[in-house]
Amino acid sequence: MKLGFIGLGKMGMNMVERLMTGGHEVVAYARTESTVMKAVEKGAVGADSLKNMVGILEKPRIIWSMVPAGQATDDTINTVSGLLDKGDIIIDGGNSLYRDSIRHAEMLREKGIGFLDVGTSGGIWGLQLGYCMMVGGEKGVFSHVEPLLKTFAPENGYAHVGPSGAGHYVKMVHNGIEYAMLQAYAEGFEILNAKKEFDLDLRKISNLWNQGSVVRSWLLELAESAFAKDAHLESIRGYVEDSGEGRWTVAEAIDQDVPAPVITLSLLERFRSRQDESFGAKVIAALRNEFGGHAVKTKE
Repeated sequence: MKLGFIGLGKMGMNMVERLMTGGHEVVAYARTESTVMKAVEKGAVGADSLKNMVGILEKPRIIWSMVPAGQATDDTINTVSGLLDKGDIIIDGGNSLYRDSIRHAEMLREKGIGFLDVGTSGGIWGLQLGYCMMVGGEKGVFSHVEPLLKTFAPENGYAHVGPSGAGHYVKMVHNGIEYAMLQAYAEGFEILNAKKEFDLDLRKISNLWNQGSVVRSWLLELAESAFAKDAHLESIRGYVEDSGEGRWTVAEAIDQDVPAPVITLSLLERFRSRQDESFGAKVIAALRNEFGGHAVKTKE
């Protein structure tokens, strides 16, 4: 198949390469010419504008967008849809809020343009291992682009999960679960690392746990790799960002009256990681000193 691809970051560039390896033709566009040229060097056709990209494609056109959620995605879809015709298709493979995807689908439906929201998981390893793809939208549109999904995904690695918005909803909850899993591993390894008298080898333990234990996972394989590079992660600052999906998952849990304490606390721990020093902890220390005379540590 032939398609236009917008957004050539680390993940987008790898996705373009995987498509071309699978025999598809890609017309690539990004905001910077140097980035587009990198895709051209891998075999893509370069476009110097969205209008140029659309002009190169034959009808019915397929446009795959991998740009940041929010305003960037809004702007991209609004601009591209103005260049397309009825029967063309836009696919949002980024991490958009599912409500935005429902809105985009409704807007594009009025123009006769198909739309799919595709929650995409796999990170930088997707080029080699394939991407897990959670697809929302009309089944007819899904069936039309299925050859692309087969190329992206490993066996049984993609599925139509529901109407417009469902793909990004499933991906949102997927990432909420990811937050909790990461936090559980983080706390466990911190406890192990704190037991200094045992001098535990965290890389060895990561590998061991992946040999038949109930906590084995790909994340443990990655932990083994990280500990092999830096046994006690001394070169890494414990600052953890969040890209939005965890917040959205917690908000959705509240809206649906679903208790999700582990995911919620995992999100809050990410906020804590960004503090050089917790003011809340200072308040607790001060109050303990006031009511109980407990010693406080002062800055030198």
